[in-house]
Amino acid sequence: MKAFKQRMMGTTLLGSALMAAGIAAPLVAISMPTVAVAQAQSGSLRVAITGEGGAAVSGATVVVSSPDSLLTRTGVTGADGRVRISGLDPATNYTVAVTADGYSPYSASSVAVVSGRDLSLTYALSSIGSDTTRVGDIVVTGRSLAAIDTTSATVATTLTLGVVESLPTGRNYQSYLQLVPGVKPGSNPSSKSGVNSSVTGVTGSSSDNIYILDGVNVTDPVTGTFGANFNSEIIQEQQVITGGVPAEYEGGAGLISSVITKSGSNEWHGSLNYYFQNDGLVQDDKHGESAGFSTYDTAFTLGGPILRDRLWFFGSYQKKYREDEVTFPGTEDVQRVVTNEAEYGFAKLTWQITDDDRLTVSYFNDPTEISGTSNASTRNYRDTSQVQGGDKYKIDYTRTWGDLLLNAYWYKHESELTTLAADQSVRNNVNFRRGDTYTYEQANIGGAGANTERFRNREEFGLKLEYYLETGFGTHTIKAGYSQSETQSVVNSLVPGGATYTSLGSQYAGTTFDELAKSQFTSAVFSDDDRARIIAGIDSASNRATLYGIVDADGDGVLTPEEISAITFSDTAGNPGSQINAYRSLRVADGPNDVRSEGKALYLQDTWTYDNWTVNAGIRAEEWTHVASNGEELFTFDWAVAPRLSVVYDLQGDGRSKVWAFIGRYYDPPRNDMTGFAGSLSGAVNEEQINIGGNWVTFRTRGGAQVLDSIFAPSTETPYTDEYVLGYSRTFGRDIGLTVTATKRATRDIMEDYDLAVYSDPNGSGAAGNATPDSKFYIPYEYFGLSADQISAVQAGQINYVLGTLRGGKRDYWGYEITLQKFKTDNWQASASYTYNDAQGNTSSDSNAGVQGDFIYLDPRAPNTWGNTPGNIKHLFKAYGSYEFDFGLELAGVFNWNSGIVYTPIDYLYGYVAGPRGPASTVDGVTSTWLLPGYTGKGKGPSYYTFDVRASYDLDLSFGKVELFLDVFNVLNKQSATSVFTNRAGSADYDFGEANNWVAPRRAYLGVRYSF
Repeated sequence: MKAFKQRMMGTTLLGSALMAAGIAAPLVAISMPTVAVAQAQSGSLRVAITGEGGAAVSGATVVVSSPDSLLTRTGVTGADGRVRISGLDPATNYTVAVTADGYSPYSASSVAVVSGRDLSLTYALSSIGSDTTRVGDIVVTGRSLAAIDTTSATVATTLTLGVVESLPTGRNYQSYLQLVPGVKPGSNPSSKSGVNSSVTGVTGSSSDNIYILDGVNVTDPVTGTFGANFNSEIIQEQQVITGGVPAEYEGGAGLISSVITKSGSNEWHGSLNYYFQNDGLVQDDKHGESAGFSTYDTAFTLGGPILRDRLWFFGSYQKKYREDEVTFPGTEDVQRVVTNEAEYGFAKLTWQITDDDRLTVSYFNDPTEISGTSNASTRNYRDTSQVQGGDKYKIDYTRTWGDLLLNAYWYKHESELTTLAADQSVRNNVNFRRGDTYTYEQANIGGAGANTERFRNREEFGLKLEYYLETGFGTHTIKAGYSQSETQSVVNSLVPGGATYTSLGSQYAGTTFDELAKSQFTSAVFSDDDRARIIAGIDSASNRATLYGIVDADGDGVLTPEEISAITFSDTAGNPGSQINAYRSLRVADGPNDVRSEGKALYLQDTWTYDNWTVNAGIRAEEWTHVASNGEELFTFDWAVAPRLSVVYDLQGDGRSKVWAFIGRYYDPPRNDMTGFAGSLSGAVNEEQINIGGNWVTFRTRGGAQVLDSIFAPSTETPYTDEYVLGYSRTFGRDIGLTVTATKRATRDIMEDYDLAVYSDPNGSGAAGNATPDSKFYIPYEYFGLSADQISAVQAGQINYVLGTLRGGKRDYWGYEITLQKFKTDNWQASASYTYNDAQGNTSSDSNAGVQGDFIYLDPRAPNTWGNTPGNIKHLFKAYGSYEFDFGLELAGVFNWNSGIVYTPIDYLYGYVAGPRGPASTVDGVTSTWLLPGYTGKGKGPSYYTFDVRASYDLDLSFGKVELFLDVFNVLNKQSATSVFTNRAGSADYDFGEANNWVAPRRAYLGVRYSF
């Protein structure tokens, strides 16, 4: 079995990191404010103290404290006048107090500490009796986040609640991502992600992002999207990392969103708010009927001391409610009212047992009930309701011994996502010939077809160490960690009526299998490669003789693919809705499908600073084991080793500017959707059946142990992305930061599922687009590392598909980003950024079961598959700013522009999307209708911009204050098109290239909050 080997013994840490240089050729590149993200959730300050003439002051005592932290840290400057104060909780209200013999005491307030940052600050002291008043904060003002961490190459943005709440944004941490340079709009935020699309959608959604809450991963283990909701007012700090990720972090192929929650303080503080919106606050929709709706969001927070300086509490509760009127398409007639009710609870205890020991216990939940869907094209009888959310628990212990920090934690996440059908009748999708006229009701008979309980759980524990060491050759910050996690996906699906149908409209009697397989109808039912399965199904059927009498046209006792193609459909017996039977999925056994994956991770890194240079050399190793629903081990992805190396140079040695370079590897292990695909060895079993002359014949079984949906090929590698970054940062004055970065990425070892009858049949003749043994498209069984027993099972039809590394699949990205930010001082703040993204590749797969392993004309090595990656946006510009008047009024605005989303003009294929194909031709011995040249990533959606504004007013009371605010989104009411219809065949509603989605009309959002 091919596997990555653990390369740790006999190799120094720096040497291991340098081995990464062989991954690919580095790119000279240029970056936004950067941080070294510490998962211990603490930050540090590097404080330099100078006296007369800029001389270093040794022996100065530096005391750092904050009302939002249980700890006060003290340090003494060395001979160079410098001291590092570590283990500080993130906050923006620290005080740095400095005393030194012969100098007047000095104190700086509103100093910011950011988790993971080693911010550099310099203070100049005045001599006692001096006639001059020296100015503190000579180099970088202590209150400014513009301070640079000259020890880090990580590209990230820090969002505090003060910043996001001064701007017009959605009231959740997912919406805050839109303030970050380079983050794309919608459900696909990571510009640099190797995966910008999915074969199941025109532009898809990014599933490479990592969402972290208080140091633990809360990403959904199946979808790869965010897996938890919470009240945004519990956020102390949110960091969004987009590149140069150090070894202590998993992920990196997409963005990483890390949220740290509040902990209370020595004084009781709290808030109560109420925000609301309804259709009366929304401008008329120029592109459709404006449906009625109302929504509100109310929450409270409370935090304070149970025991001053020792035990703090912080908690919150939020309720969000929305009610939508869903009308029939093109009318104002209401077909249903949909309600969405969510409740988010949070509680946290922080116990500073001693000055060196801290215990934190936290709990939050996010139960949500959604009564139906808001999609107007979904009729009530096809509607579904949802119950989702769950409970999360964390226990965290930290111990310090001088310069050594130990952190241990345990975390458990229980989450539900259950879908229930509104109508429990049998589902029947009815097919119509393309171009014919039909109604939604004619094409959709019966209910939604399934009631599905889903539970996605995660349990994890971990240990982390951090040690700060001073030597004669600089300082070292050494970090190490180990974590072990288990993610569980439980699915229990019930099928009302025991079957779901895909039928033909009653007027299409006599339609052939070949006509259906060639997609002459509105939805595909069968594919060409199903013919061999159907022959095997007929041969194993109990009524084989009867079926041969119908299908075996020449009576020679041997069925051929051509005879399967000639099967006609006319039977209506037992069909729900009296349509023509063609296909059904019959539920033959019920039961939950419980699969899981078990992960282990190790990391070790050293940040070595000497004079103006810092080298961060780290290595991360991960191992993942996938376990089937019957408890059997499916597959283990051996330890995959990811070296990461960065070099940072402080240009002037004053902490105000730096250049850096980064090279590293990120792994993207398969999620639990693939565990479920290969691991359904118990639970529900479905038989896919074709109707032949009134007889239902099973040609494929899904679920259960008898016929496996898929197996992991023993040779499968873990998908990875290599990244190269060069960057430059500089601080101007005390509060302006400029950062320029350039990034190159290469994504390889992408995973896909293969139909080996198409690719690996040693007797393949090239018929129906299948590979011949002498073709470049042929993939021998040896490539997958299959055993003799596995090969026999594949050939006998006991294994439907094989999950393996997609041969020839690759994606390449490069881009650059320029960010200029004025941090909030003198009552105002502003930011502007420009991002250029160039993403190309020959696959949109993301370790999922797509179609590139089913059809050779979609194979990455096939003609015309390479092109611009669908889902990418080449140009992004963002800007925001706010100004706070002295009398309590604050005005703010957010402007976003993008050049339009890249897409491929497509023809629908079996529920997936693919570019258009030309006439049949032969390439390398394979005859197929290949993709036409120049279509992959050819299309570009419309460019558009949005401009949102906010006005807020703070009214101080004798006890606390009241804040009133008004957000107006799309204030100019530019209802611009955001996408176009990409199917070349058009539809009943849209022509190809016609706009089909628009910026929402101008809408206001009102709120009031009391805080004390």
